[in-house]
Amino acid sequence: MAAGTLYTYPENWRAFKAQIAAQYSGARLKVASSPPAFTFGQTNRTPAFLNNFPLGKVPAYQGDDGFCLFESNAIAHFLSNDALRGATPQAAAQVLQWVSFADSEIIPPASAWVFPTLGIMQFNKQATEQAKEDIKRALSLLNQHLNTRTFLVGERISLADITVACSMLWLYKQVLEPSFRQPYTNVTRWFVTCVNQPQFKAVLGEVKLCEKMAQFDAKKFAEMQPKKETPPKKEKAGKEAAKPQEKKEKKKEEKKPAPEEEMDDCDAVLASEPKTKDPFAHLAKSPFVMDEFKRKYSNEDTLTVAIPHFWENFDREGYSIWYCQYKYPEELTLTFKSCNLITGMFQRLDKLRKNAFASVLLFGTNNDSSISGIWIFRGQDLAFTLSPDWQIDYESYDWRKLDPDSEECKTMVKEYFAWEGEFKHVGKSFNQGKVFK
Repeated sequence: MAAGTLYTYPENWRAFKAQIAAQYSGARLKVASSPPAFTFGQTNRTPAFLNNFPLGKVPAYQGDDGFCLFESNAIAHFLSNDALRGATPQAAAQVLQWVSFADSEIIPPASAWVFPTLGIMQFNKQATEQAKEDIKRALSLLNQHLNTRTFLVGERISLADITVACSMLWLYKQVLEPSFRQPYTNVTRWFVTCVNQPQFKAVLGEVKLCEKMAQFDAKKFAEMQPKKETPPKKEKAGKEAAKPQEKKEKKKEEKKPAPEEEMDDCDAVLASEPKTKDPFAHLAKSPFVMDEFKRKYSNEDTLTVAIPHFWENFDREGYSIWYCQYKYPEELTLTFKSCNLITGMFQRLDKLRKNAFASVLLFGTNNDSSISGIWIFRGQDLAFTLSPDWQIDYESYDWRKLDPDSEECKTMVKEYFAWEGEFKHVGKSFNQGKVFK
């Protein structure tokens, strides 16, 4: 069963497809959608994020095993089960047909019509009227298809229903007033049936159908636009003044973002919050220099240099030592996938590196393994609780604080740092390890 994290911004209908699919399939899906766990325009531009998702767009999915996907339809498909995807080749093809229909026949006109009412896009009467006609054509086709059917494919909800319903969500919430939707009673009956399923409601909440068609609000549009920067004063004429046309064209290009990015920017503005302070700012300065220990560990012998240096300089007041153990060993299959799970967690904790060190090991063999490790954190509490950005993976582990003066702690630090020893508490042989530094 799939398990991972979905990165998005709040109220992203594209992400809803994956979230609803997971509700049906039982996939374990964590959603990172608001600061500081995820801030659109910031988090998705970091090197760590772009390393996994080069386009920097959301929704984006990263499995606990490190498997990454972008594009909402692909993510929703991956998180679905066979019943949602289509149990037969014919049903699967029909599901794909309706997913493509939503992308090509619903989303473009829906965006052209709805975006101006949300203040995201400038109103264009001709484009809006054309969009209304295109939506009528799509609704007519759907209405005819649903005349003798409860759902789009087969007798149960499928990914076709999830995808098409989500693509029509803002239409029904913003512009499809009763008089407009009256000729398409089959579509409305189907839509209401879908959004009132428990799996839909768990993601969408109560969906209220539009009572009056929303109109373009010029004031709202103006408020949504980024403030113009004051142009620098001209110091010289000459060559710069000789190319006014080039400058005008450049400005036009800069002001014309892609429609999809405009939608993302809008929701990002609604979700934006001030940057968070350093989570460790409240702690007193420690004499233990973590970077110095990390250099010793990386460049010199672990048993004879790094570990003695650690115990000679470890600050018991300023740092704490923790043992962790993965809660779901029965779900671990191939060892390389289990290692990807560890690596994925490390990647998502990139900003914690300055104040933490860990050695996490995999024990056993394919389909019979376990994961456990030793972590060193700044402060006396689990560092994950200091920032929601760090809480994506840690709940999949059991955590126990160790007493630095105990023999148990000293033995565990030695074995986990050196990747060798008896590991009596594990009951499996060492396979391989990963270090967070």
